[in-house]
Amino acid sequence: MAKVVTLGEIMLRLSPPGHQRFGQAVNFDINYGGAEANVAFSLAQFGHQVSYVSKIPANPIGDSAIQTLQKQGVDCTHIVRGGKRLGIYYLENGASIRPSMVVYDRADSSITEAEVEEFDFDAIFEQVELFHVTGITAVISDKAARVTLEAMKAAKRHGVCISLDLNYRAKLWAEQIEQKQERMCSLMDYVDICFGNALDASRCLGYRDGTTDYLTSDYSISVKDENMAKVVKHYGLTYLITTLRNNISASFNEWSAAVSDGNILYKGKDYQLDIVDRVGGGDAFAAGFLHGHIVGKSMGEALEYGIAAAAIKHTIPGDLNYATVQEVDALVNGGGKGRVVR
Repeated sequence: MAKVVTLGEIMLRLSPPGHQRFGQAVNFDINYGGAEANVAFSLAQFGHQVSYVSKIPANPIGDSAIQTLQKQGVDCTHIVRGGKRLGIYYLENGASIRPSMVVYDRADSSITEAEVEEFDFDAIFEQVELFHVTGITAVISDKAARVTLEAMKAAKRHGVCISLDLNYRAKLWAEQIEQKQERMCSLMDYVDICFGNALDASRCLGYRDGTTDYLTSDYSISVKDENMAKVVKHYGLTYLITTLRNNISASFNEWSAAVSDGNILYKGKDYQLDIVDRVGGGDAFAAGFLHGHIVGKSMGEALEYGIAAAAIKHTIPGDLNYATVQEVDALVNGGGKGRVVR
């Protein structure tokens, strides 16, 4: 299996039990997660040798976050210890017509204050095959953006395939939009595989093609084959991959995805999902596609693997996907009826 590195912020997640509102809660369920940490966990679950890079406070909460990853075999030796605090996010799980709600408390978290000099990226990327990062880390602070850029430069020096999930989050883009777009654009020269579409590129990169305003157009326009292909060619990508989610309610979604190599758009299988927890679903999808890619599956096969991995994640509480290769293979090959496995 491949040697993989991810870099980002892992956070403490606090949620009212079940589907309670914040105002009802007298206690919180505890989980740990964050986009790149979730991908690291999934790829380790799939059997890869994964290292997670971050800066995490040297206190018992930081220890607990690291232990969550170590239990799955993720290498945490490149994590820098220090800084003020671990970021927190509060999640109120929605149901039916009531959407889920996230409240962030991540200001001044350790990773936002990390310095490039704290990481030996040339050592980190020795003999690595894949590096994955997201647009979240690049926009949470100037320092985190510099760390992300220098990591990508080092990865490219070592011939590493680089994956970027644009991961637009409206609450992180409420201000300094042009400055953040400039940060994100500085990363694109190093990216091989990108998770997003024309709308995401417009939001995160200021992308324009001269004919369509994706910010005001119907979402379906952003995922059409010709517009996905334009983004691939504009940024010189190997693949652009987008999820296709139809939110019937907070409890039920129609779920699929598509991938473009600039010439062909492959649309994957559709799933109907009764949702237990959708947070981390996109990360499970990214990890599934990346697993398929690095083990030599075709573009379409890798996409189907990602869709199925994420479909299973939607049935698992918490940010992390505990689905196994065998379970994902079974779903790709026609399982998924929910029968008892004896």
